[in-house]
Amino acid sequence: MSDAARVLANHRVHVVPVVLALANPPWQRDVWLDPSAFEDLDHVFHTLFDDFCDADEPERYLGVSLRSDEEVVLMRELGAALNAAAAEVPHNTDAEYLRTSAWPEVVTIAGRLAQVMVANDLGELAALLGDSAVPDPCQIGRGTTGNSGERAGGDSDFDTASPQVGSVTSRKHP
Repeated sequence: MSDAARVLANHRVHVVPVVLALANPPWQRDVWLDPSAFEDLDHVFHTLFDDFCDADEPERYLGVSLRSDEEVVLMRELGAALNAAAAEVPHNTDAEYLRTSAWPEVVTIAGRLAQVMVANDLGELAALLGDSAVPDPCQIGRGTTGNSGERAGGDSDFDTASPQVGSVTSRKHP
């Protein structure tokens, strides 16, 4: 693995989970509003604006924590949405952020960015392992043991056809 690939992996291991958390309102309520939990919205802001990216100017993180121009564009949109939410909170609490009128937009953009980041990471994994090492999920039928289409127990007459899957389209800290 090259040094650049190692840096990218080391940054993404922090950025991707934070983006996934921003896309998941139940997680936000269950974890961020629990005072005993490690993760809170402050952690999210530090990850995306200070430590592993700069959501205000993400272009310089292309190849460092972001894999594609699409990720850069979505990260910039996410940064703007987080800044809009920050403008609405008087006391800078996580509960206030989750109640802002800007928060649904944060969740929506984070969901799109999460989808793109995960798809890009899976594509990179497939390239590293070779396409034959990663089964095509559309070819794995229910009740099968692998991508051969055989049922557990050796029944190879199982039809592996599956429905078509569409293509992926795509806080100011204290």
